[in-house]
Amino acid sequence: MIERDHELALTRQCQVLEISRSSQYYRPVAVSQADLALMRAIDELHLAHPFYGSRRIRNALGDQGFKVGRRHVQTLMDKMGIEALYPKPRLSEPHPGHKVWPYLLRDLAITRPNQVWAADITYIPLAKGFAYLVAIIDWYSRRVLSWRLSNCLDTSFCVEALEEALVRHGSPEIFNTDQGSQFTDKAFTGMLDAHDIRISMDGRGRWIDNVFVERLWRSVKYEEVYLKAYESIPQAKRQLGSYFTFYNQRRRHQGLGDQTPDAVYYGQQSEKLAA
Repeated sequence: MIERDHELALTRQCQVLEISRSSQYYRPVAVSQADLALMRAIDELHLAHPFYGSRRIRNALGDQGFKVGRRHVQTLMDKMGIEALYPKPRLSEPHPGHKVWPYLLRDLAITRPNQVWAADITYIPLAKGFAYLVAIIDWYSRRVLSWRLSNCLDTSFCVEALEEALVRHGSPEIFNTDQGSQFTDKAFTGMLDAHDIRISMDGRGRWIDNVFVERLWRSVKYEEVYLKAYESIPQAKRQLGSYFTFYNQRRRHQGLGDQTPDAVYYGQQSEKLAA
């Protein structure tokens, strides 16, 4: 969204897009290798045992040979946005000035592609740091429609993913997210409004409301991220790009009758066009 060689000054671009100017100058603070190793282990433990709080994670880390106190574990969990009883990192909080929409999917029969899309953000460990991954999926087919990586939790990388999905795949009827500030920001919700898309948001703390994205994160981490050690964000982009191609085109899902997301998404779209 922001173009540093644009004729408009960076400050003015941020004003027009209603995003924080400070986010454009953000540089991640260096994290020690010891803490990066701990954060990677905490992420794995949290994904496997989302009900673990800092005390139980500290104990589990001790079983793995890490010598760390509970207070330091809690500090790292706060940095990652992780909290017990959440089966995903709580990567963002609602902005107090942002509107929150009701959840629209309860008891809704989802029967076709582009009826409902969903988005979420997760933590991605790197060899010398970490990044955040946002993905937009089609709820019916589980197809990953677009995704972006970022080294900070601003709104712009979420908006970029949304723009790509809309250009490539048209508009859904409903778009569902959690209540994170990236998704309640006017830059994001305004784009949905501009395309006449109904906005749905999970109940606070109700991960089950966006369960298909949660399942995607488990697949991404167990089948890709945890098997590799990304050296940098560019490498992570290449490897994740290959994985999402595999996920969409070749990975079969029991919930889809052992079909791939692409087969379900494009098969249903073709049937609609033929009719």
